[in-house]
Order: sequence, then structure tokens, then C-alpha cells
Amino acid sequence: MLANDTRCPCGTGLTYGECCRRFHAGQPAPSAEALMRSRFTAFVTGNAEYLRSTWHPSRRPERLDLDADLVWQRLEVLGTTGTPFDATATVEFIAHFRDADERGTLHENSEFVRERGRWFYVRALS
Repeated sequence: MLANDTRCPCGTGLTYGECCRRFHAGQPAPSAEALMRSRFTAFVTGNAEYLRSTWHPSRRPERLDLDADLVWQRLEVLGTTGTPFDATATVEFIAHFRDADERGTLHENSEFVRERGRWFYVRALS
């Protein structure tokens, strides 16, 4: 778990306590981008429970085992579609990581859906 005064890994420039902590504690993310950022932070901290709970039930894995050797380092949000009031949105991002052997990136355009006031990750579009 991150300390509240630690800079949030999601890249907003805020502290964890000002940023993603509230979403990890149960407050709904107000936008697909905020959910994407909080999911990245959950990968950084190894919070598989949060990742599963924010995955759309139609595609949610029964179990999620995170790779302990994979270290997520930085997130760049390249663009978004939709607004907090729409039912669907996308977030294009690049996530930087390293493991024991290499450094790399994950470039993804993710689909999100809002149901009953909550955003959910659906799937990678690319």
C-alpha cells in the first residue's frame, strides 16, 4: 500500500491520498480516465481485488494473478473519448514497465462502460 503523501503513480502529479486512494477505498471514479489511472495504480500496488471489481462483470476473470516480477513505472494518457456523462468511453495510454530482463511499454486503447453511475473496464481495443 502507498502512503497518502506519496506521489500517485498514475501521473496526475497529486499524492496518492489526493488521487487514487479514494477510488481504491470504494468511491466510484468520475470518468473513464480516472478509472484507468486508478487501475494503473492498482497494478503498481498489486491490488488485484480492485482490478477485478472494476472489470466489467461480462469479462471479469474469475481469478487474477499479478506478476510480482513486473514493475509498472509510469503511465502516459494519450487521449480519451466520451465524457463523464456518456455510457461509453475509451482511454488510449502507454504504460511503462520493467522486469528482471527488460524494460518495455504496453500501448493500449481501452474500452469502458458506465452502468448505474460506475465506470468499468471492458477490454483492450488495440
